[in-house]
Amino acid sequence: MSAKTFAAPDRSALYTAAFDEAIRSGKDVALHPEKGREFLYRPGQLLTIPEDAARVIEKLRRSGFAVERGREFAGMVRLLLENNSRDIPAIVRLLRDPATWPGERTPFTQPHHVSVGHGGNMHGHPGGPPRVATALPDPDPGDGRGRGVVVAVLDTGMSATAGADHPAWLGGSFTPRADEVDAAYAHDDVFALEGGHGTFAAGVVRQAAPSVRVDPERALLPSGLGDEEMFAAALASFDERPVHVVNASLGCSTQDDVASEPMRRALAALQKDVVVVASAGNQGTTRPSWPAALPGVVGVAAIAEERDGTRSPACYSNHGHWVDACAVGNRTSTYLKGKWVLPGDPAVDVFDRWAYWLGTSFAAPHVSGRIAATMTQLGLTALQARDHLLAGAEFFPGYGVAVG
Repeated sequence: MSAKTFAAPDRSALYTAAFDEAIRSGKDVALHPEKGREFLYRPGQLLTIPEDAARVIEKLRRSGFAVERGREFAGMVRLLLENNSRDIPAIVRLLRDPATWPGERTPFTQPHHVSVGHGGNMHGHPGGPPRVATALPDPDPGDGRGRGVVVAVLDTGMSATAGADHPAWLGGSFTPRADEVDAAYAHDDVFALEGGHGTFAAGVVRQAAPSVRVDPERALLPSGLGDEEMFAAALASFDERPVHVVNASLGCSTQDDVASEPMRRALAALQKDVVVVASAGNQGTTRPSWPAALPGVVGVAAIAEERDGTRSPACYSNHGHWVDACAVGNRTSTYLKGKWVLPGDPAVDVFDRWAYWLGTSFAAPHVSGRIAATMTQLGLTALQARDHLLAGAEFFPGYGVAVG
């Protein structure tokens, strides 16, 4: 009998399937599946603005919905609908229809959108787990790029052992705080779907600016999921003062691609001299991701770098007129100790503090680090350093200026 051969499982497909299953089985997240208009949202929650809340509540109650006001955030009123309703997109569409409000101004309404970390290449959420990588050489201790600059990293938080695991790269670069620790593991030493994402991103920042201080803020769970409320809370809880640059390797798609109002309001509350950098997303389309597509935010697409050093637009990267910059998205960076175990995959990857990963998640922190480095090298403010880096020609249509 001849020997049988079996194709190795597609780890990207298995990873995406695991992520999709986490969404399907979760009670606090739902997917609007309309092709080309997909987005994630919190069931039973509707957001409006204070000046419209009373009218929206009255309209909903007259339409037979049981609705109550919930906890507010970022200047938004949260409305809670009965039975944790998953019909939020249909309700929002009705409320946005001018025909629902004859002779009146149409009020502002939106779902409470769920955000994802952009560490992968499928549908805007992780498309493949990180791969085991060898350690990077230690940085030059005399490299002062970024000294005196603070970059806030809005992500999964920082590994509890990051400083000890990476003394040359991350040790002393941030203030450990219990509420900013990335739990990282699903159980034992097995990683959650995006466990270590924030530690990886922080390492990318430090590679570009080895003397910069990092302020990790938790805006995502180790599953890679967050929401607009978590984003707003992270922006309002900086430990370092002042913060010069904010890196957000995350984003959300929205209903009808309308800009996220909670994110817009939370960003508007920042000091005007703070530069915000955000990943463009990994759907491979021109569909905007928020906050990257918001005015004033540096939206970052990804470049793919081959082994021979050639670079080209990454096929997975979102792109479009709203993207300002691009950088290499496939990188090796600081990571954790543990195992990757995927359902349906017999292989088990064992990590020892370093990983190789790809996504716009890892292009954005390089740009954040380069802004910090340029500030110290040229004696510029964050805004001036941003403008200096973005003054070049577009790398490729819809990808913005390449930041090396």
